Amino acid sequence: MHYRIQLFCFFFLFFIGSPAFSQNLEFGLIGGGAGYMGDMNQNKPLKISGISAGANVKLNLDPYWSVGLHYTHGKIKANDLESENEQFRQRGLNFKSSLNEFSLQVDFNFFEYFAGGGTKNFTPYIFAGIGGVWFNPIGKYDIPSDPGEKEYQLRFYRTEGQKDTYPNSAFTVPYGIGFKVRLKDNWGLFSQIGYRTAYTDYLDDVSGRYPAADFAANDPADLRLIREHLSGFRSNDPSLPVTNLYGTQRGDLRKRDTYMFVGIGISYTFVSQKCYTF
Repeated sequence: MHYRIQLFCFFFLFFIGSPAFSQNLEFGLIGGGAGYMGDMNQNKPLKISGISAGANVKLNLDPYWSVGLHYTHGKIKANDLESENEQFRQRGLNFKSSLNEFSLQVDFNFFEYFAGGGTKNFTPYIFAGIGGVWFNPIGKYDIPSDPGEKEYQLRFYRTEGQKDTYPNSAFTVPYGIGFKVRLKDNWGLFSQIGYRTAYTDYLDDVSGRYPAADFAANDPADLRLIREHLSGFRSNDPSLPVTNLYGTQRGDLRKRDTYMFVGIGISYTFVSQKCYTF
């Protein structure tokens, strides 16, 4: 993922350093909420579970098209014990994670809009792009062998019996809709909702099946019990036979998780009088 950061910085410096482009640059700040759909939230695409904030720099090509570099930070979480699904409550898993996303996005305005000009003072718009996201699912449990409610970085416990930890970064595809309004001079107000298809199924540390019966055979007894809790074997009922769950379905059948950012932002556009003729 490091090459994506380098690419982001290259384009940023290119936009800022070019005299021609700097006359068309738009800077924006946005804040709002974040949510996710995955193995702990399978059917509520508008559920917000945390906050989000971001910044962007865009190059306005004309009143309809712009291309921009974006950074967004968000927080997502879910808890099986709060689910309406009885099977989820029996599974008893939980997680929270910070998301850090860098992306390259293209906007298309439906009307002839531009903060420093244009014939319309508002426009709906759509956007899409490519990017990368960094995440780290953390679970909070009170485990008898490790007294007191504590937080665990779940991917290091290989809760589905993986041989290696899964990567904490993934390719992502953002897409969404929004609405822009010109305020005064070069200032603009915008609101948008955007979804991201993440090329990972581990935003929530849940993907496929419970691990095999011998997944923790070589672990010390206290570590084995921790891993059983984090995997969902003993979350609600310590008397439940662990062998009833070995190899059974732990997550849903979808191979990718999805996350969402929604918010309201403000922008300022640097524009030369020679840039556009309306």
